[in-house]
Amino acid sequence: MQALQTMVMAASAEGLPLQRSVIALAAISEGRPPASVRAATTMLQDRVSAVVNVPFDSHIRTHGLAEPTRLKHRTLEAAAELARAVLASLHKTWGEPLPAAPVPAPVAPSGDSTLVQQSDLT
Repeated sequence: MQALQTMVMAASAEGLPLQRSVIALAAISEGRPPASVRAATTMLQDRVSAVVNVPFDSHIRTHGLAEPTRLKHRTLEAAAELARAVLASLHKTWGEPLPAAPVPAPVAPSGDSTLVQQSDLT
């Protein structure tokens, strides 16, 4: 948690747009989060767009996301909350509806070590 708090303070000092960030704090065990996590949540809430607590889910620890239908209801709720928070941050930053994404530059053919320059595309 201290590293996260240090990163937030450094990013803030550099003028980075932390208010666009969504932070997910994933629990590593059952039960109430430790005091340091609760303190970090409080500190972050005023500096970022959202802080979402993802509860511990033993199924993820043992099976990963191979069988998402076996995830706990609380985990699915946290995932939905996280997705809503990211979308809300995007809408707050760029408006609604979101602007179209730019078309990426084509990738150079396999084996060709030259890079395609944006000026080559026009």
